Amino acid sequence: MVSVPTLIVGSVVLTLLLQALVLLAVNRRELLAEVNERSSHERPTPTMGGVSVVMIVMAYLIYLSVSGVVPAWQWAIALGLLAIVGLWDDLQPLRALPRIAVHIFGAVLGIVALQLSEPLWLMLILVVAVVWFTNLFNFMDGIDGIAGVQVFVFCLGAQITAAGIGGWYGDLLWVVAGASVGFLAYNWPPARIFMGDVGSGFLGLLLALLVILLWQKEILPLIASLILLAGFWFDATYTLCVRMLTGQPFTQAHRSHLYQRLARRKGHLWTTGVYCIFSAFWLMPLAWIAAQNEHLQLYLLVLSVLPLAFLCWRFQAGIAGLED
Repeated sequence: MVSVPTLIVGSVVLTLLLQALVLLAVNRRELLAEVNERSSHERPTPTMGGVSVVMIVMAYLIYLSVSGVVPAWQWAIALGLLAIVGLWDDLQPLRALPRIAVHIFGAVLGIVALQLSEPLWLMLILVVAVVWFTNLFNFMDGIDGIAGVQVFVFCLGAQITAAGIGGWYGDLLWVVAGASVGFLAYNWPPARIFMGDVGSGFLGLLLALLVILLWQKEILPLIASLILLAGFWFDATYTLCVRMLTGQPFTQAHRSHLYQRLARRKGHLWTTGVYCIFSAFWLMPLAWIAAQNEHLQLYLLVLSVLPLAFLCWRFQAGIAGLED
């Protein structure tokens, strides 16, 4: 087995090198995310930077598959399909139906690989939850650095909360954490490259499957994972519900998420920096307490999202037509 320091350093360094090559390639082909009324950036910016993260994680999953880890090859197929669809969508916009079909297939394949012994109704709920998280991760990847920070927060937070996670899944968490750091070197505000759908869909599915795996193996309680990911799922879910309740076309792209409102008022660096602080000093401690105190978990989950709920209300997340 490869040592943890080697996994982390190797993942960071390889991602940095790959990212430099990806940035060179997309600049030469002028593959840029253009500015429009729904975007949060102010100038055309290279995209598809998530390719570097995808390559690192896929290489490690293939290594695990060759080593005999049973779920790894199914995960590699599911995640690879998500990456292909995301790359296609980055190069040429893809219709919603084929995209969601691949998301559903990827979620089903990834969950079936875990060989859960849960009732059918719970399995269906898990599939819906995984598909939703895969999509919301894409919705939330809208300002510099925020998606990479969320990936790192979950991977590091899971390791700290569980007092160290062994096995192939623990090593995978370190690989993903290292890849996110390598990507953030180029995506930290002001970003030199964006993640693109190729990375956001891939990472959304990967994190969702890791949450289920760690819960299944009784390593990390489900609520502890939800607390670590609260910044993403709460903002996206709150905003979607508001848009649905107010009769807006909720399937269309928009920029009314809480983090988008804050970024336009305070800037990308301020918003991503505050999210780092909020995660480190609020979400991570609450997740750790939840893991140690099963009877407090629901209360801690509510407590974790209270600041987000207040800010969503204060800045009217999901409400269209507001001047920012």
